[in-house]
Amino acid sequence: MKVSNETKVGALTAIAITLLILGFNFLKGKSVLEKTFHLYARFTDVDGLAVSNSVMINGLPVGKVYAIEEADKNLTGIIVTINLTKNINIPQNSLAYISSSLLGNTTLNVKLGNEQVYAKNGDTLTTNISPGLLEEVTGRLDPTLVKVNAALQSMDSVLKLIGGALDANAQKNFQNILANLAISTAHLNTLLNAQSGALAQTLSNASAFTGNLKKNNDTITQIFSNLNATTTKLANLELEQTLTKLQNVAGELNTTLNKINTNDGTLGLLMNDKKLYTNLTSASNSLNVLLQDFRVHPRRYTGGLVFGKKDKSAPLMTPLPDTLSTVPVDKKK
Repeated sequence: MKVSNETKVGALTAIAITLLILGFNFLKGKSVLEKTFHLYARFTDVDGLAVSNSVMINGLPVGKVYAIEEADKNLTGIIVTINLTKNINIPQNSLAYISSSLLGNTTLNVKLGNEQVYAKNGDTLTTNISPGLLEEVTGRLDPTLVKVNAALQSMDSVLKLIGGALDANAQKNFQNILANLAISTAHLNTLLNAQSGALAQTLSNASAFTGNLKKNNDTITQIFSNLNATTTKLANLELEQTLTKLQNVAGELNTTLNKINTNDGTLGLLMNDKKLYTNLTSASNSLNVLLQDFRVHPRRYTGGLVFGKKDKSAPLMTPLPDTLSTVPVDKKK
């Protein structure tokens, strides 16, 4: 079966109107799909309360304001209809009052009573006039302002008496004192300035320092842990015995050095006996002469078997000049 376009448009229009009505009722605190529980409260002044404002019990939203209507033509009272959306037992001696916040939000609060008999659907709650936050603060400040005003008047009278009793010079000094006091308070105000004052900067630096300490808390803890472990290891070492051993080693080394400085032992004789040094020098010289004679006259030591006829020349008696230390002569010159 083919559905015409007119039928589709009509169906969509009906659905849209239905959703619009349901949404409008929801914004007004009226629920169509849920069972509602209505209670009533009579006030002489609703203090900015409007339909769909929240109904609170101990800070918990339990419903909304369903309707606000006048009790009669003379406006002797205003009837507020409460729509509860949560299943909560409300004692009959509960109190309903209106409260406003600094942000301008107005709510209807219910203070639960202590009776065991609970309110039924359609019952009227007892109401209580709760002063607004501004009125409450003003009421508390008024007595204080009266006292401050009286104190200022008394101070003004005292200052006038003092000013009349003082001479011209004293009054001038008193004025100078007040001027200096004003300058001091200005400096103090600059010091305590929350944005650019020296005290604020000091507190900011202290806060940054403590913040850095907090960020490096794990590192500092690790450092102290390592330091504790190191000191524990040092405490567990046999330090006294180690020092005793070092002292003994130093004593033995001192004894050895003393023996070396004397003629006791081979090393001491080697370092201190000049005769031994002379003999070693002579032996080294003789060995040097022998090696040089072997290098110059090799046939003398081979008997003519390798290099030909045996060399019968006289042997060397003194060493030849050292070629390593002698500067070579340039033959081309």
